[in-house]
This record gives sequence, C-alpha cells and structure tokens, in this order.
Amino acid sequence: MSATTARQPVPGTVIFDGEQARKGYALNKMCYSFNDAANRKAFVADEDAYCAKYGLNAQQREAIRNRNVLQLIEAGGNAYYLAKFAGIFGLDMQDIGAQQTGLTKDQFKAKLLAARG
Repeated sequence: MSATTARQPVPGTVIFDGEQARKGYALNKMCYSFNDAANRKAFVADEDAYCAKYGLNAQQREAIRNRNVLQLIEAGGNAYYLAKFAGIFGLDMQDIGAQQTGLTKDQFKAKLLAARG
C-alpha cells in the first residue's frame, strides 16, 4: 500500500498511525518506563503522581484508572507498551485480547485454539 492510498477503516479498530503515535507519546513513554522494577513500584505507590510526571492528559489518566485497554488504545496507547502496564497487574496479552473482543479469557483462548484448526 502506498503512502497515498486511502486506508479503509476496520469497524471497532483504532489504527496506530502517526497521529495516534503523537497522541499517545506520553502514555507510551510512561509504559516503557515500566521495564524498570523501581518505576513499576513507584507507579503502584502513587499512580496519580506517576501519571503527572509523564504529563498524561485527562483521557489517558481516566483510562489508566479504569484499567481499560480499549480506552488506552483510543488515547494513543500502543499494544506493545500497554502490555508493560498490564503486566504490573498480572495481565498478559490474552487478557488484553479478551478485553478487546468482549470475551472472558477462557473464551478468548478457546477462540484462538479453534482458529488454529
């Protein structure tokens, strides 16, 4: 697909493009910081102060409080960085996939297995 070709929207999907990357820069930078255990500990100790340190906007802060991955994606979050946030709470990519599809984790895992054939 060339840069001039218009993309067809996929219903219910947020395309992570340049606009979303700019929108989510602070959020993704904060999530990247969770590679360091001390930063994870600081976030758990005072989430609001940690979010303020990275300059998260109101939409991003609300999504963080809600632990809502779909809201975080809408707020510019990238799935790879959001996985670091989710990991603080013991969630993995299957938990995120379940949330994105509206399924339980067990239902999502069954769907993945069924798709393998």
